[in-house]
Amino acid sequence: MISDDKITTIYYIVDEFFKEFDNVLKDYALKDPKIKIRYRKSAMSQSEVMTIMILFHYGAFKNLKHFYQGYVQRHMKKEFPVTVSYNRFVELQKKVNVPMAVFVKMRCLGKCTGISFIDSTPIRACHIKREKQHKTFKNIAQKGQCSLGWFYGFKLHLIINDKGEVLDFILTTGNVDDREPLKSMDLHKWIFGKLFGDKGYIGKDLFEQLFIDGVHLITKIKKNMKNSLILLQDKIMLRKRALIESVNDELKNICQIEHTRHRSFDNFVLNILSALAAYSFFDKKPSINTN
Repeated sequence: MISDDKITTIYYIVDEFFKEFDNVLKDYALKDPKIKIRYRKSAMSQSEVMTIMILFHYGAFKNLKHFYQGYVQRHMKKEFPVTVSYNRFVELQKKVNVPMAVFVKMRCLGKCTGISFIDSTPIRACHIKREKQHKTFKNIAQKGQCSLGWFYGFKLHLIINDKGEVLDFILTTGNVDDREPLKSMDLHKWIFGKLFGDKGYIGKDLFEQLFIDGVHLITKIKKNMKNSLILLQDKIMLRKRALIESVNDELKNICQIEHTRHRSFDNFVLNILSALAAYSFFDKKPSINTN
């Protein structure tokens, strides 16, 4: 059960964001005089739609249709007095895709503390044996390999701090190397200090590039590599790298960031963004005591 205080808090933050978002959109959006725009208001506002999507992932529900029809429309009439049909709600989801992405980037990310962890987790579109029959993400998803074997889908690259807060993220296809997103300044733009990763991030060129940008990449070494001197506290922090595995586990098992029931790419992206937003509202996150 989701408490009334948590529902009110999430809705207030989302609604305040939309007030700023709409003002900026009116001032800077490009308008085509040939296209007529209808300003007809929907029965449910975008703030309500976004709040329901965040609550769905926050409450660890498995099925959006059962959550909307069996929980929101029955037990949350006080919070959402006017609701639409489920089919109409699915259509309204597409309108909050871009605002949700901006909301996650502006309001749901933590601050870097100088100690960060990076890892990627597979987002499976379907079972690997049905990759040739899959139609929803045809020519979009790709076949990749992780520590658990081959999969068909995407990769979610995450950077978190020692408090378990997500600092940045990026979604790529499954065949992209883990080191490729780090080479782009977009992923580590707000990161400084030490960044701990697994052996998949080993690379001399990558280490030098990040070091110039103020990021010290620390990884374990492979068996065929020469041992290098490393500080004792860095060795201890490498053992704490399981923190980001715990974050990935909560995103998948509580926030339902991965499932194979998607019928459109837009709703797939919204599912990931909503899960990241819901995770940011968790009262207790996996963390380590650096002291």
